[in-house]
Amino acid sequence: MTKAVALLSGGLDSTLAVKMMIEQGIEVYALNFTSAFCTCNSGGKHPGAEGGGCRSESRRVAEEFGISIKVMYKGTDYIEIVRNARHGYGKGMNPCVDCRIYMFKAAKEYMQEIGASFVITGEVLGQRPMSQRKDAFRIIERESGLEGLILRPLSAKQLEPTIPETSGLVDREKLLDVLGRSRRQQIDLAEELDVNDYPCPSGGCLLTDKIFSKKVRDLLGHKKDVTKRDLSLLKSGRHFRFEGVKIVIGRNEADNAKIKALALAEETLMEPSGFSGPVALICGEAGPVVTAFAAGLVLRYAQDKSVEKKSFNVTVNGITSVFEADVAVEESMIDEVRVC
Repeated sequence: MTKAVALLSGGLDSTLAVKMMIEQGIEVYALNFTSAFCTCNSGGKHPGAEGGGCRSESRRVAEEFGISIKVMYKGTDYIEIVRNARHGYGKGMNPCVDCRIYMFKAAKEYMQEIGASFVITGEVLGQRPMSQRKDAFRIIERESGLEGLILRPLSAKQLEPTIPETSGLVDREKLLDVLGRSRRQQIDLAEELDVNDYPCPSGGCLLTDKIFSKKVRDLLGHKKDVTKRDLSLLKSGRHFRFEGVKIVIGRNEADNAKIKALALAEETLMEPSGFSGPVALICGEAGPVVTAFAAGLVLRYAQDKSVEKKSFNVTVNGITSVFEADVAVEESMIDEVRVC
């Protein structure tokens, strides 16, 4: 039986592409990618989304179709792609073309590992402005080493025939000619193929979010070796850069809890003592000036607006001391140091 590797996000388009190939008798092996920038979950998507995400959706689809699935995490090598995108960015920090090349290179390795003949993707010509154009397709195929071996079943009839089509592995007449952003044809096909419950649309990348991208750009501009924890911290709190030092201020109780959980021992955690307000995390050298400024940020966002001096428990390397402050940072100053 002919084998193929499918990039399966768990969204409607990739799910349909897989189903179409199964209907043609292709033995499909799913490959799912996840990263710190994935936002999809069953309840929607937003910059702070947590939960099972696309990985859970792709696994659910794979289980429903009875196919194997391999999940790959985009690690530190991917961060360098985000930092230096050879083919540019979209509206945020999204390196869409470079990202596709990255994934297809991995798919090629997996294809060779299992003896598959080609790669399947749910991409639709014209659906996404940066990476789903004919010229982008050609670049991606060439640089991933998969020229003629990437089959896009939903838009195949809008594109040149691929090797699996010309060699008879796939019946081109059973493929589609979907073009553009409308999903009407996909929805109709889902009903025809009895594909149900597809809550997560294809995509869901935080790097497309302009506001979140400011945090990413700031992080990459000030830190060379970025960790998974650094990326997790981007999803919580208000971020500021003062005297070259990052300060993160919680927005609510849930934020406060996440920031405290993510705080490293050598970082400075400031918690209000005896009054209601957000926590502050100083990610860097916390000298007197920076500490006072962080305290002023807490006072600016605290519920308690009284002018008397407030106390903070300041913890670094497991040692807690008391710091006092009574001056909130002026709004004009906040605008100067706010990252996002």
